[in-house]
Amino acid sequence: MVRSLCLFLSALCLLAQDKTPITHRHVWEVNRVGAPALSPDGKWVVVPVTEPSYDSAKQVSDLWIIPAAGSHAPRRLTFTKGGESGVAWSPDSTRIAFSAKREGDEAPQIYVLSLQGGEAWRLTSLTMGASGPLWRPDGKAILFQSEVYPGAADEAANQKIAAERKARKYNALAFEEYPIRRWDKWVPDTHPHLFVQSLDPDSAARDLLAGTRLIQSSGFAGAGTGDGGEDLEPAWSPDGQFIVFTALIERDKLAYYQPQSHLYRIPAAGGEPHAVTSGPDSFSNAQFRPDGKALYALHSRDDNKHLFSHARIARLDWPSTAAPRLLAPAFDQPISSIRLSSDSRTLYLTSERHGIDRIYRMPADGGDPILLTTLEAGVYSGLAAAGDSIVANWQAMVQPAEVVRIEPSGSHRVLSHFTRPQIENIDWAPPRQFWFTSKTGARIHSWLVLPPAFDSNKKYPLLVFMHGGPHQAWKDQFFVRWNYHLLASPGYVVLMTNYTGSPGYGEKFAAAINDDVLDGPAKEINEAADEAIRQFPFIDATRQAAGGASYGGYLSNWMQATTTRYRTLFNHAGLTNNESMWGTTDGGFFWELRYGGPVWEAKGQWQKQNPLRYAANFKTPMLVTHGELDYRVPVSQGLEIYKLLQRRRVPSRLVIFPQENHWILNGENARYFFEELFSWLNRYLQ
Repeated sequence: MVRSLCLFLSALCLLAQDKTPITHRHVWEVNRVGAPALSPDGKWVVVPVTEPSYDSAKQVSDLWIIPAAGSHAPRRLTFTKGGESGVAWSPDSTRIAFSAKREGDEAPQIYVLSLQGGEAWRLTSLTMGASGPLWRPDGKAILFQSEVYPGAADEAANQKIAAERKARKYNALAFEEYPIRRWDKWVPDTHPHLFVQSLDPDSAARDLLAGTRLIQSSGFAGAGTGDGGEDLEPAWSPDGQFIVFTALIERDKLAYYQPQSHLYRIPAAGGEPHAVTSGPDSFSNAQFRPDGKALYALHSRDDNKHLFSHARIARLDWPSTAAPRLLAPAFDQPISSIRLSSDSRTLYLTSERHGIDRIYRMPADGGDPILLTTLEAGVYSGLAAAGDSIVANWQAMVQPAEVVRIEPSGSHRVLSHFTRPQIENIDWAPPRQFWFTSKTGARIHSWLVLPPAFDSNKKYPLLVFMHGGPHQAWKDQFFVRWNYHLLASPGYVVLMTNYTGSPGYGEKFAAAINDDVLDGPAKEINEAADEAIRQFPFIDATRQAAGGASYGGYLSNWMQATTTRYRTLFNHAGLTNNESMWGTTDGGFFWELRYGGPVWEAKGQWQKQNPLRYAANFKTPMLVTHGELDYRVPVSQGLEIYKLLQRRRVPSRLVIFPQENHWILNGENARYFFEELFSWLNRYLQ
């Protein structure tokens, strides 16, 4: 017995010795598992998996198929150099459609692959490409989206305009409306249209929106997406007679008004779209109940009165489309996605609470959401439900995303292990959490991430990491761009506080930041650092640093203006000057609503909470990094803070990434960024 125990302990010691601190290579090259596509019969899952590489030419992205019952291991479906996106199952669960750019394609097109054998074949051949396939309920045609130039009545006209633009000898952009930029792209004059194409040989794509009054509106646009594109978010009615989609018709008012998104319906045979929703509130992400008796959408309140509101569920009768009715309006959590059960009786939803994204269920006709999942860690996303199966992605700080099946008990079963070989030897631990009551009486939640080879008897520097948004929150998730354990790897304890403005702690808590843009959140973050030092003796109070990106960089600049508690600060893509930011950012009327009036009146928070105005207080050494193609927080903001620091003779370093936008997306650039960051922090903390 004693000998067995000694052998067991020796094995544990060997395992511990095999563990290695996380590196940027671990973070960057771990397999990235996309959202699962569940077959209508609930038996199969298709998921995109990317195998990243610092050399983009060596990156691989393919589709894999997994039995939803978990009866055997995943199997690779595609073996191509280019990746696939937007996987959609045929109604009979025998075929999939997806968008891909394959050999000979000038732009991504829609491909169809039979799971009963054979090669994928190309359905579309449009000049501007095709994306987002959706099968018609009878399985005989596919709906998709493609970009169209103004005035192009058909594919021939669109092709002619594209060729003329490619051949012209000058390069210029002209605008008479706003907005003109988004994230890292100039807003194009093309718009997304809806197309339907039969699967019959030699069929042609039919543009459903060409020539309609809706598309000719100067303010027409699809719903905005994170990468700056537009998405009409279409959905087929279960009988295949109608299509419902999301659009804006007043985007051209963005300089002085917050436009709403609404739902529109169009006959599948073509015709003029008609509004399904109206009024000052926004509706998006329409989904039909399988029995065809109701339509569901995400709802948010009028942005011109409420700068923040939770997304809630709206239900509309179909086909009458009477006034929308909010389901569970008192549910004080943001809803990120909804799915209907195959029997039309249950609505599944994902919602964030206290840094954990959970799955809930509720009756499809209304009622209180009931927690479906019991796991008190990690983040669920990519929710899908069909037949007897519910699947999703699940990830946590110490587990990159994998595909899981939700069991009736509320637990989940992991269906894939794409990341296991890459992470099993990393020396990391799940995060710790703590709460405290701020001086204003607010309950504040924080995460604490510990360094590798952690020893509670030692003392470690504290790195205060501030999140962006501000309507985002630190979650228990694996993050590639800002990996929390990577930040801790030089030997730091990383503190991440969900200050006022963070979602998942009640709508009132998230909205309160609009009355106190910087000062209140900064004080809460500093109080959180004090509380962490009080609770955890292994934190060295004499060695503190702070920083963040985007809104977190904005807060870093405010820390520069208001405190000297930190030995050093870092700021990536942070706002420096409220007034010059207003003139150059891709945003519009939102900033007037947030700061309390037009910029020229300089009322409210335009001056009172403007880091530039407090430059006389700048004393803390700072690292400033920025992407030159950042149109959300233009590079001029990074140049301004750096010039102010140099003028004040504060030790500072500026690093510009000429080919990056708001985020550092290139692998080698990201690796270099962390080398710069750790070199700077170690100069002041070690």
